[in-house]
Amino acid sequence: MIIDVHAHWGPWFFTMDVAGSTLATMDRYGIDRAIVSATEAVTYDAPAGNRVLAAYLETQDRLLGYVTVNPRRLREAEADLRAYLPGGRFVGVKIHTDYTGSPAGSARLREALTLVAGTGRPALVHTWGASVLDLAEVCLDIPGLRVIAGHMGADGFRHAIEAADACDRLYLEPCWSHAPAGRIAEVVAGVDPARLLFGTDATLIDPASAFGAVAAAGLPRETAERIAWRNATALFRL
Repeated sequence: MIIDVHAHWGPWFFTMDVAGSTLATMDRYGIDRAIVSATEAVTYDAPAGNRVLAAYLETQDRLLGYVTVNPRRLREAEADLRAYLPGGRFVGVKIHTDYTGSPAGSARLREALTLVAGTGRPALVHTWGASVLDLAEVCLDIPGLRVIAGHMGADGFRHAIEAADACDRLYLEPCWSHAPAGRIAEVVAGVDPARLLFGTDATLIDPASAFGAVAAAGLPRETAERIAWRNATALFRL
């Protein structure tokens, strides 16, 4: 069983027509379920993208959705959270800090994550470098909030270890277009294995990158299963 907690559905804004390839990509790599955000929602218009994804999710059962939230459009975000989370097809919230111009330490992101905490659902938040430390601080300040540090800080993965140690409601997923030797093994050695997840960033990045990085770490079977699906099942209550 493999659950991808960081995936996308829909066309990208550059020359990469992968709108129909999400399920085919999952089949190719043996991914059983994926939690996806709409590319339109992430990069351009959150309400419009959420609406299109909601309609698509009704047509199949292997994909679950993130409601994408733009911290600069909180009234729309609140409406979308009310509209989509109760139905069961959306199981979390996605926030891209760069596309929305809402850094991890900003007041806007803090307000958005306070809204999310009220829903009881986890949020996948884009992190890069030391921003994962800011996310941990915000998580500590908001009671009940559970966050996934997308990319686990990418090149700031050592900051991600520190962040996870500081906040026991912060989870890590590893997808990145680079795969430095030892990155996964170092994170696994330094973080509670119950807070490690598997994500690929498909369809922006081929899942081969994440699969190869995790495989190269030579993880014990129990830890590998936790990362592949057990932790996601518990976090998202699947």
